[in-house]
This record gives sequence, C-alpha cells and structure tokens, in this order.
Amino acid sequence: MRQKKIIILGIDPGTRVTGYGIIETDLRSYTPIDFGCIRPSVKLPLHERYALIHEGVEHLLDKYLVEALSVETQFISRNAQSAIKLGMARGVAILAATKRKIPLYEYAPKKAKLAVVGTGAASKAQVQRMMQALLNLHDLPTPEDAADALALAICHANSLKQVSSHV
Repeated sequence: MRQKKIIILGIDPGTRVTGYGIIETDLRSYTPIDFGCIRPSVKLPLHERYALIHEGVEHLLDKYLVEALSVETQFISRNAQSAIKLGMARGVAILAATKRKIPLYEYAPKKAKLAVVGTGAASKAQVQRMMQALLNLHDLPTPEDAADALALAICHANSLKQVSSHV
C-alpha cells in the first residue's frame, strides 16, 4: 500500500532570521519544496518584526498547503530578554499554523540534529552538508537557519515513520 505524501514546514525561529524548510515525504523519501529565511529589518521595532515573521509564515502555509508544522523548541538562554524575544518569534509562527488548524510538533535542536546527522551535538555545517546529501541538493542549503529548518521537517517525518511502523 502506498503511503500518502505529506507536506511538512520546518521553522527555526529568530527575530533577525527565521529559517524555513518545506519538504514533501511519503515516509520513504524526502523531496525539497522550498527553503530560505524570513529576515525582517533589524531597524524595525520588535513588534513589527514579529508581524513580518507571522505574515511570512502565513504566506508559506497558504502557498504550499502545509499539513504539519515542525518548530524548534525554546532554547534556554542565560539572557532572559533573548529567551523572551525568541519565544515571541516562535509564538507568531505557531499562531499562523494554529489559526489554520495545522498540527504543530515541537522538537529540541539536539533531537533534530540527531535525526539527520546521527548526533545531537552536530555543527551547523554538518547539518547543512547532511541536508544537501539527504535532499540531493546541488548546493549547500543556506543560510544555516534554512538547513536547520529542513532538519526539523525531516525530524518530524522520521517521527511519523516510527509511529506508522508500530501500527
């Protein structure tokens, strides 16, 4: 029996750069659809950057008929202000999916790296090279945030594969 294909959007949130990666998968292979980043001007006030991130994610959700959102969990920072800003960027991405009733899945950065590289301590460069190999990309996916977002999408696909193999 053929597995239905699913479109997954991975999001690596940030107030300066929010990486995104969209894949289509039948749980046996991955096809890259789009990847890149949303870069609101750092000269804008934070509330305007959040609005642009939200609009950018909404555009992606509408354009590609995304069926699942895979977002990086909060990185715990020693700087409370940085953690709050990152949490807000995550929140506006999550809100865009929630408004459309798109299922949300959250993965720690280490789990996404483990899923694609085999170690949770992989470097950003290792993630980029593995995304290039797994997705048969001619060039490294850039910026690093886009490669991380692709890894989050693949991490979710792998977790779906594990669930379907136990059914």
